Amino acid sequence: MAELDFYPCAVIPVYNHERPLPGVVDALCKAGLPCLLVDDGSHAACATVMDELAQRPQVHLLRLPSNQGKGGAVTAGLREAARLGYSHALQVDADGQHDLSALETFLNTARQHPQAMICGYPEYDASVPKGRLYARYLTHVWVWINCLSLQIRDSMCGFRVYPLRATLALLDTVKLGRRMDFDTEILVRMAWREQPMHWLPTRVHYPEDGLSHFRLWHDNLLISGMHARLFFGMLVRAPRIIWRRLTA
Repeated sequence: MAELDFYPCAVIPVYNHERPLPGVVDALCKAGLPCLLVDDGSHAACATVMDELAQRPQVHLLRLPSNQGKGGAVTAGLREAARLGYSHALQVDADGQHDLSALETFLNTARQHPQAMICGYPEYDASVPKGRLYARYLTHVWVWINCLSLQIRDSMCGFRVYPLRATLALLDTVKLGRRMDFDTEILVRMAWREQPMHWLPTRVHYPEDGLSHFRLWHDNLLISGMHARLFFGMLVRAPRIIWRRLTA
C-alpha cells in the first residue's frame, strides 16, 4: 500500500462515557483525525452528547441497537470505517485513559509502515489500580505461551492502529470475543498470521472518577476461556510456527 493510500480515522467505542468523551473527540479533531463514535447501547444522556458531537463534519456516529461489549463495538466500528473508505483505524478508549500526545507518533509510524499494526504498550502513572496491574502479567504470560514468542509486549492496551484490509480479512474468517477478551485475542490471532507489528510506548492514566465496565467475575471467566481456546489453537499450529522459526 502506498503512502498516498493512508487515510486514517479514530474508532471510539462508547458506553455511557458522556463526561470524558467530548475532550477525547476535541483532541482527535484538533489533530485533524476524523472520529467514528460507536454507540454501544448507551443511556439517553450519553446518546445526546454523541448526537451533538456528530454534528461536526469530522465526526461520524454508528449506533448499535443494543450493548455488544467492547469487542463487538470495536468490530462494528472497524467494519464501518472500511465502508466509509478509511484505510486505517486508531482504536481509542472513550474514558480518557490514553494520553493523546502520542497520537502524531502513532500515525506517523503507521504511515511509514502501512501494512503493520501499530500497538501501544502502557506506561502507567500512580493512578493505576494495583490489582489490575498485577493481573495483566498473568495475561502476558499466557499470550507469550500462545504465540510461542515474546513478540506481543502488551495485549490489553486498547490504543493501536489497525490496517483495515488485513484486520477485516481476519474478522471475516474467525469469530472473536466480543467483550474484554477482544483486545488480546485479535493480537494473538494476527500474530499467528505473521502480521507485522510495531510497538510504541503510550502513557495511561486512570481518572479518579473514571467509569470502568470491567465485570470482575464475568469478564475474568471470558478471558480465561479465551486463553484456553488460544492454547489449544497454538498446539495445533505449533509445528508450523516452530518450523517457520527454524527456517527463517
